[in-house]
Amino acid sequence: MQGIKLLTDEKVDPPRLTAELLLMHALRKERVFLFSHSGDPLPELAWIHYGRYLHERIGGKPVQYIIGKQEFYTRDFKVHPGVLIPRPETEHLIQLILNLPRPIGTIADAGVGSGAICVTLAAELRQPVIGLDKSPIALATTRENATRHNANVQLIQSDWLSALRPNSLDLLVSNPPYIAETDKPTLQREVRDHEPELALFAGADGLEAYRILAQQAKEVLRPGGRIVLEIGAVSARDLFSDWNDIEIQNDLSGRPCLLTAVLPQDPSFARQK
Repeated sequence: MQGIKLLTDEKVDPPRLTAELLLMHALRKERVFLFSHSGDPLPELAWIHYGRYLHERIGGKPVQYIIGKQEFYTRDFKVHPGVLIPRPETEHLIQLILNLPRPIGTIADAGVGSGAICVTLAAELRQPVIGLDKSPIALATTRENATRHNANVQLIQSDWLSALRPNSLDLLVSNPPYIAETDKPTLQREVRDHEPELALFAGADGLEAYRILAQQAKEVLRPGGRIVLEIGAVSARDLFSDWNDIEIQNDLSGRPCLLTAVLPQDPSFARQK
């Protein structure tokens, strides 16, 4: 396949899978069609689309933005430029939530992006989930995915948790930005040049979003409520040192990936600054 050779020559990994995904998108067909029609000539219009997609990918555009979707927890999610592409590692957060005792109560997802977390939780738990984001693109994309997967998601435009009422949540989840701005030059160009900075960077040390969530969560969680966050470094734990039952989970490579903590039952705790 010419696409595989072109991507290989341009050092785009993985070349075969990428070429197949782009060709499927150009043909508007599934993978089984590629194998059952491997000897068929490519229609002229498909050639035009396929060539454009290859050019975009070689230029650094993520394949998910080109084909407009990404699989997450067995579901296809629409993704558009302007929202973070769902990562497989975020499925650890979903599994942790699904393993919690039921009923969980009122759940909110802060920073919905494409809606991967809130839509998946609403669909799997078969209960409403609140989705918060300040980005109109993220809210529109999440609404599209919630409709697609018949998930009951209540979307609210909000700067983090500011739109929520005090003592209104039992569980807060989030995959906040956690990359230090000084690390921007070290990122892959697909991430650095194409994914939204709002969803990637969190101040000089990468902890700014955690500082906001640690403080605002004290107000919106009920006493005994839980917070579950994706993290990029174990140092995020220090911001929750006055919470209860703090746990850090590592991914399969041993990298810290999740932080969980429980709000103390003392009502005065939420007023502490």
